[in-house]
Amino acid sequence: MPARILVDRAMSDPELYPFAGGELCVFTAPPPGQNGGNQDGAALVELGPGRGVLAVADGLGGQPAGDKAARLALESLVDSVLETNARGGTLRHAILDGFERGSQRVQGLGVGAATTLVVVEVDAGRLRSYHVGDSMILAVGQRGRRKLQTVSHSPVGYAVEAGMIDESEALHHDELHLISNMVGAADMRIEVGSPRALSPRDTVLLASDGVLDNVHLEEIVELVRRGPLDVAAQKLVDQCRERMRGTDEAAPSKPDDTTFIAYRPRPPR
Repeated sequence: MPARILVDRAMSDPELYPFAGGELCVFTAPPPGQNGGNQDGAALVELGPGRGVLAVADGLGGQPAGDKAARLALESLVDSVLETNARGGTLRHAILDGFERGSQRVQGLGVGAATTLVVVEVDAGRLRSYHVGDSMILAVGQRGRRKLQTVSHSPVGYAVEAGMIDESEALHHDELHLISNMVGAADMRIEVGSPRALSPRDTVLLASDGVLDNVHLEEIVELVRRGPLDVAAQKLVDQCRERMRGTDEAAPSKPDDTTFIAYRPRPPR
């Protein structure tokens, strides 16, 4: 599986693959009962043992051509990673170039399209994050400690980071849908994380807001941190679908396209 781009898909269940010295589960689908397309997408690029790139994009539903924006962002990223890797270049350079290419191509649509994009670089047991928008990257240990959590580029995301509102309040905020940084904007800003070591039983999650707006972060952590990865991923899908159906009036419920990638390195034998 050198490279795979998943766009406009309606998966019934997560798909499990070996990846970069570990395994991953990927899921992408429109909300339950929706007959239209899916404006989210995901990309998986394996570059060798212990080395690869993962990405999730969420085309902005309030803007035209969100599905095209997500596709262009992912295709540009994958092309840049494969080309740069063939020349022996660094993944950091390839990913940043992929963001910039994607943003230029989305702007080239000329219709005001935009998308979020979150990217993880895995290389020799180390992780590095890159993101634009309000999709999220989360890394948790087996005991539930959050080792990485990106800050959403949105008014609500910044308010949570500043301690002005808590994570539970954020899911019910009137401005939850607003974002302040996106691929396709002339002033796009790429946030780059520091490299950090991955422990064998850590779980890394890249997710669009179909997950984040329906399941509390502490619930996500509990669902993904332990047990077989495919079982954990299915539980997360089931929880998202249940919330979107709105059966619990006290719980968040925002029907939306849902995409995530969950990755774990393989424990040493």
